[in-house]
Formats: sequence, structure tokens, C-alpha cells
Amino acid sequence: MRADRLLSLLLLLQNRGRMTAPELAVELEVSLRTVYRDVEALGASGVPVLADRGPAGGYRLAEGYRTRLTGLTDAQAGSLFLAGAPGPARELGLGADLAAAQLKLQAALPAVLAGRARRIQDRFHLDAPAWFREADPVPHLAQIAQAVWDQRVLRAHYRRWRGEVRRELHPLGLVLKGGIWYLVAGVDDAVRTYRVARFLAVDTAAEDFERPAGFQLAAYWKESTSRLDAVLHQQTAELRLSPRGQRLLPMQFGAAGNRALAEAGPADADGWVRVLLPVESEAVAVGDLLRLGAEAEVLGPPELRRALAETVAALAGRYARHTT
Repeated sequence: MRADRLLSLLLLLQNRGRMTAPELAVELEVSLRTVYRDVEALGASGVPVLADRGPAGGYRLAEGYRTRLTGLTDAQAGSLFLAGAPGPARELGLGADLAAAQLKLQAALPAVLAGRARRIQDRFHLDAPAWFREADPVPHLAQIAQAVWDQRVLRAHYRRWRGEVRRELHPLGLVLKGGIWYLVAGVDDAVRTYRVARFLAVDTAAEDFERPAGFQLAAYWKESTSRLDAVLHQQTAELRLSPRGQRLLPMQFGAAGNRALAEAGPADADGWVRVLLPVESEAVAVGDLLRLGAEAEVLGPPELRRALAETVAALAGRYARHTT
């Protein structure tokens, strides 16, 4: 571990130039005392690390010094596929491997390409979780990920909506969707999807399993989400939207809202338009459509309009009773 850290320190100074001890401590996730010791160890091994004093000081390598000790370990090479998502990499237990791999890759690139890579890293960032929602706690994610990699059977205790179950799973892959981790696993001759945060306990068995012939994680996920969308959106609501409601629709309903607006009828004299919007069950649709407030009117189907009217009437009555 210390050898890896020393190499990371050396590559940080090589790739970024002068860095202060506190900056190095943050990058390496160690204490200042450890940074001082590691700098001394590099110097003792013959690496020309120079210390500049003063407010603009810090550590740097002697002019012209460059190392080519940049070989990637298996874990570091694999972690590069998560280079755009450092948070998920940390959750998988690959944060340190990813940081070391990026440093080694930068050190191996010609100066022009290394500079371009640093500019891209400075200017583009992927933030996977959705707005206004904290990421799920996933204490078992690293163990599950290792079982996926090793093709080991998982014995899991899982919390469903209808209660807790115990399953023997063949973990086939992990998917990060909107900041939420999902496990795709084989169980009882079928492939199912499990939300990682709902695992109460997992135990990695000694035996391994055979992956289904021809199984492709990306293809399964695409087909699974399409099927779920078809199941959820079983009816269509006809809405009348104000100009402000037209701006709110994509914010509340995403791509479905954008498609509905693209196919909207002509605006009336007040700027209101009619749209057709796929919605979920009546109970879910009422809650979703209430977020549009007075900027939308449900025209149909009649049962949805009636359910929304009853909900609004109940709300009005409740607030009227408490108005002074």
C-alpha cells in the first residue's frame, strides 16, 4: 500500500507541478505527517523532490525529471471505465484505484494529450444522482460488486414492499440509474432486478455459477426498462395547459412531457393548449398532476378528472376549516 501511495505522490508532482503538503494530503487521503514522511522517503530513494518555502511554496520535482513507472494494476485498469463517475467508483471500493489509474494514464501520455485530458477533467463533470434526493445507503455494494466480478453465488436477505425474503442469487451485473444502484441477478431460472439499498444482508458463497449464454447486461436493462414503462403508463390523460403549465410539464414529467408538448394542438386566445400525456395508475396520476397546480386542467378520462376534482375539493375543505 505504501509503495502505491509513493508512486501516486510522485505522479501527482509530475502531472501537476508544484503542490503543497495539504493539497497532497487531500489527494492521497492521508495526514500531513504521512505526506512529510513520504516526501522524505522519495528523496531517500533518489527522486529529486524540491521544497520551496514561502506562501507560494510547496513540493515539486527537479526540472526535467520524469518517471515512466506507470504500469496499471488489474484493478486500476478496470476502474478507468468509471472515470466519469468518481462517486460511484468510491461506492464500489475503487476510488483509490481510479485516482491512481488516472495519474498513471496522464503520466504516460505525451504532454499535449496530457494537457488536453486535464482540461477535459477541469471542464466536464458527471453527477449521477438526481436533484433533491440523497443517494441510497449501500453498505453491501462492494461485496455485491465483488461477487458479480468473481461469479460467486450470493445468499441475500432482501426487503421487498410486501415483506422480507431470502434468496440465492446469481449476480450478473450492476446498473447505476439516476444515482440508484440496481443488481441484475439470476434467480429461479429467471433474471430479475433488485435495488441494492434494500439488501439487509448478503453472504458470498464459496461456489460459483455459469452466466446465461448470450446474456448482455445493457440489452437486458433496455428491454426491462421499456417493459416497465409500458406497464406503468397504461392510460393517457388529456390536459389543458396554461403558458406557465407548458413550461412546468417537462420539468415534472421529463421526456414524456416534452413529447406531449411537441404534439400539442394550437393555442387558444389565452395561450392555453391541449396535450395528451401518458400517466400511471389513477392514484399515482392524481398526485403527479397536482404538482401542476392551477396551471393545468384535466379534461379526461372522466374518472381521472373526477378523482382529481374530489382530491382538490377535499384539500379546499381542509384548508377552509383552518382559515381564520
